[in-house]
Amino acid sequence: MATMESLIGLVNRIQRACTVLGDHGGEGMSLWEALPSVAVVGGQSSGKSSVLESVVGRDFLPRGSGIVTRRPLVLQLHKTEEGKSEYAEFLHTPKKKFTDFALVRKEIQDETDRITGKTKHISNIPIHLSIYSPNVVNLTLIDLPGLTKVAVEGQPDSIVEDIENMVRSYVEKPNCIILAISPANQDIATSDAIKLAREVDPSGERTFGVLTKLDLMDKGTNALDVLEGRSYRLQHPWVGIVNRSQADINKNVDMIAARRREREYFQSSSEYGHLAHKMGSEYLAKLLSQHLEAVIRQRIPSITALINKAVDELDAELDRLGRPIGTEGGAQLYTILEMCRAFDRIFREHLDGGRPGGDRIYGVFDNQLPAALKKLPFDRHLSLQNVRKVISEADGYQPHLIAPEQGYRRLIDTSLGFFKGPAEASVDAVHFILKELVRKSIAETEELKRFPTLQSDIAAAATEALERFREDSRKTVIRLVEMEASYLTVEFFRKLPVEPEKGNNPTVPTMDRYSENHLRRIGSNVSSYVGMVCDTLKSSIPKAVVYCQVREAKKSLLNQFYSQVGKKEKKQLGAMLDEDPALMEKREGIAKRLELYKSARDEIDSVAWK
Repeated sequence: MATMESLIGLVNRIQRACTVLGDHGGEGMSLWEALPSVAVVGGQSSGKSSVLESVVGRDFLPRGSGIVTRRPLVLQLHKTEEGKSEYAEFLHTPKKKFTDFALVRKEIQDETDRITGKTKHISNIPIHLSIYSPNVVNLTLIDLPGLTKVAVEGQPDSIVEDIENMVRSYVEKPNCIILAISPANQDIATSDAIKLAREVDPSGERTFGVLTKLDLMDKGTNALDVLEGRSYRLQHPWVGIVNRSQADINKNVDMIAARRREREYFQSSSEYGHLAHKMGSEYLAKLLSQHLEAVIRQRIPSITALINKAVDELDAELDRLGRPIGTEGGAQLYTILEMCRAFDRIFREHLDGGRPGGDRIYGVFDNQLPAALKKLPFDRHLSLQNVRKVISEADGYQPHLIAPEQGYRRLIDTSLGFFKGPAEASVDAVHFILKELVRKSIAETEELKRFPTLQSDIAAAATEALERFREDSRKTVIRLVEMEASYLTVEFFRKLPVEPEKGNNPTVPTMDRYSENHLRRIGSNVSSYVGMVCDTLKSSIPKAVVYCQVREAKKSLLNQFYSQVGKKEKKQLGAMLDEDPALMEKREGIAKRLELYKSARDEIDSVAWK
C-alpha cells in the first residue's frame, strides 16, 4: 500500500495543479472539490492563526486586533526531505521563492489589501500559498475569516452575514474536513465554530475540535470535560493547544522552540499529563494527516469516476475545437484541404436539401422570375399608338407592299429585349443566395472556427469563383434572349398573308389596309409570339442559371483555391492556419486540464494500490 505521505502529497500536487489551471468546477463537482481539504473555522481571536503557525512551524500570518484574515488563505503544506531549506511560494507570484517568512506575512497583507483595500472589508477571492518544509506533514489547510457577532467601525452592516456565508461555502462541501477552533477560556456552549460545524455536519463525521489557550484559563479550572468529551462529544477526539504568548511573539521565539515548550507543558501538567500524547500542534497535524489519508482512500473510487467522466468530456471538447496541428508543411496542407472539404460538404448539403437554403434558389425560378416577366411593359409597348408608330417608321419612305415585315421584326426585337432584365435579375438573385450559403457554410463548419485567416481565404476564394460563375451565367442568359431575337420562327410569317382580317376587302389600296383593327391584329400577333418566347425562356433561363452557377458551385467552387494552396510555401501555409488567440488559449487550457486529469488518474492508481 502507498504511504500516507505519498498519497496526501499526490492530492496536494493535484489540488495545486487544479488551482493553477483554474479548475474549480462550473457545472457539477470539480476535481478540487472532490479532493478533501481542511477548513479552519473559529471566531475572531480564537487562536486560529496560532494553530496554523504551530502546525507549519513558522511565524508567517498577519496579526492584529479585530478582523485580520479578510480573504481565504489556501495553505498547502509539502513535506520535503530532511536537510532541505524551507521556502514558500504564492500562486500570484509563481516564480518567486520566499525564504524569509516575515516577507510571507507582508505579502499576505499586501495581497489582501490589493483586493479589499486598506479597509476592514472582506473578499471571497482566495490567496494560494504553498510551504515546502521538512518540518510539516502533507496537508491542505484553508484559513477563513473569523466569525463575528457585530460589525465594528469601518465594516459594512452585512459583515457578520457575509463572513458566515463565506465560511459556509467551504464547510458545506461534503469533502471538507472542519477544524473547529474554540478558546478554552470561554464556555464551549458559546463557540461559534462548534455551532456552525453542528449545522453543516450534524453527525460530526467531518469535524475536529481544537481547544486553544489552555494555559490562559483561570486558576482552579481546567478543560478536561471538553477534552475528554463530556461537555460536547465529537466522533473525533478533541485536541488541546497551547499557543505562544504575546511575549514570545514579541521576542520572536521560533516555532520549534514553541512546540517544545508546548510538549513540556502537557507532559508536566498535573491535569493534562495523562492526555499529553494526544495533545499539541504536532499531534493535531499527524491526526489530521491520518484522517485525510483515510478519507482519500475511501473517496478513491468516486474520485476516479469523476476523473474518467472529465477526461471523456474534455476529449470530446478538444475534438470539437480541433487538435493541435503539426508544424510540417505537409501536415499543414493536409489540414487546410480537410477544412476545405468540410466546408464544401456543408455547402453542398445546403444546395441539395440536407440543410436549409437551397430551396430559395427554386423560389427564384418559381416565383421571382415569373413575377418579373409578368411585370414587363408589353401592354404599353404593343399599344395601338406604339404599333402604328413602329410600323409607319419601319420602312422609311418606302410604302409597305405586302406586309409590314420590318415593323413586325422591330416590334418583336424590342419586345424580346425586355427579357434581359428579368434574366439578369435571376442571375443576381441566385448569386446572392449562393454567397449567403457560403457565409452560412463557413459559420457552420466547426473545424474552421479555430482558423479566422483560413475562413477569410476560403470566403474570398468562394466569392471570387461565384463572381466568375455569375458572369458566365449572365452572358449565357443574355445570349438565350438574343438568340430568340436573332431568328424568328418562319411559320409565324407564313401564316400572316393567308389570314386576312374579317370583313376586309383585299382590293382596297395598301395604305387603307392598315386600319386600327389591322394594327390591333399586328399587336396581337406580336404579343402571341412574345408569349411563346416567354414560355420558352421560363424554362431555359433557370436551366442556364443552374448549369452555369449552381452546378459549377457544387462541382468546382474551390478548384482554383486548391491550385493556389498547392503552390504555397510552408510559411504561407502556417500563416493561413493562424488561429484565433482566444480559441488557442481555450484549447491550451483544456489540453492542460486533460493532461492534469489523466496524470492524476495514473498517479492515483499507481500510488493508491502499491
